[in-house]
Amino acid sequence: MEATSQGDAAAPRSRREIREAELARAGKKPRKRPSSTRGDRSAGRHAAPAGHAWVTRLTVLGSLAAATIAAPLVTDDQAHGGTPFDLDTQPTGPSTLALLEQGVDTPRTSQGIAAAPRDVRVEASAASRTAERSPLPGCDAGASIDGGNGSLADHSLCDIWQPGEKLRADAAVALSALNEAFRVRFGRDLCLVDSYRSISSQYAVKASRGYLAATPGTSMHGWGLAIDLCGDEYRSSEVYGWLWENGPAYGWENPPWAQRGGMGNYEPWHFEYKPGVVEITTWH
Repeated sequence: MEATSQGDAAAPRSRREIREAELARAGKKPRKRPSSTRGDRSAGRHAAPAGHAWVTRLTVLGSLAAATIAAPLVTDDQAHGGTPFDLDTQPTGPSTLALLEQGVDTPRTSQGIAAAPRDVRVEASAASRTAERSPLPGCDAGASIDGGNGSLADHSLCDIWQPGEKLRADAAVALSALNEAFRVRFGRDLCLVDSYRSISSQYAVKASRGYLAATPGTSMHGWGLAIDLCGDEYRSSEVYGWLWENGPAYGWENPPWAQRGGMGNYEPWHFEYKPGVVEITTWH
């Protein structure tokens, strides 16, 4: 007993061990406990059913989706205060329009383009006057088209209202009709930077712009079927919106390839006489 007492004092037993000792002295066998541990029982009390785990995951995913939908959709243009006419990429050099405005020896980078609302209707009064008389007296819209790209015959071209600018006869008459409607709306003539371009002029532009300019002999400027607007026109949302809305009624439009996301360079200032372009492309 002495040894046992000292052993008990040196190593206190657990309540379970004491209970088992008492049962042993009474000749009883202790009952077997389940094999699971206390940690297992604790884990069992807190473990969620499998179905509940999926519900929890779906709840989290649903919350994320709701947050995404609730967040305002902001485009890069809006985030930076841009407009639908901003350049897709930053220009790496002067635009063709800038070269024509300033001369090929004085390049400068192009500026952003103003948005163009499309809620303006064609001026009926100007259109009716156009039907009564020729908007460009002395120009025969049915003149024969002789010569090649950049080298059209004089009788195939007509001078328009702006000194030094000319177009193929039919395109010139149509643009002059559009200009009359423009004058009624804005009280002035439409301002142009460029129109018919000789082959030598196209070579000069190509030398300055490289791949950004049309190959000499292929530009619609060389056929007298294209114009480039002044900056004051395409940078004004009111003016550009009017031209965008009303130009097609006279055959003039910003071609799809020159629009944002088009197949060519982004050039909102560039307009072409569609009937003539269709004719040229059909020939070739």
